[in-house]
Amino acid sequence: MKNEKSILYVQTSDAPERQYSPLVLAQTAKAMDLEPIVYYLGMALKVLRPGEAEKIKLGDFPSVGEMLQKTVEMGIPVYVCEASKRMLGWEKVELRDGVKIVGAATLNDLALDANAAMWF
Repeated sequence: MKNEKSILYVQTSDAPERQYSPLVLAQTAKAMDLEPIVYYLGMALKVLRPGEAEKIKLGDFPSVGEMLQKTVEMGIPVYVCEASKRMLGWEKVELRDGVKIVGAATLNDLALDANAAMWF
């Protein structure tokens, strides 16, 4: 059943200039009393290794690390694709605090349940 307040933001890239949009939009959605979810897939997982997001800072925005921390602190779920972790050859990898590793079926379920999905 569709959740009329749910918006799914899927991050697929590790390109610095593509990191801000899903986080800014998710935080804005939360402020609008919506239910945002952020899902990291593919190469985007590289940004979630400890210290990596802190290295990305563009313009007058806070670092991506600060943006991720604020996203988690706001209670916005941040999910990480288990299959993508395996694709990158990461049997054991430390990821930043606050993210949850989930199976690929989770993305399908989230997309089916969300009222809207945006991919970055």
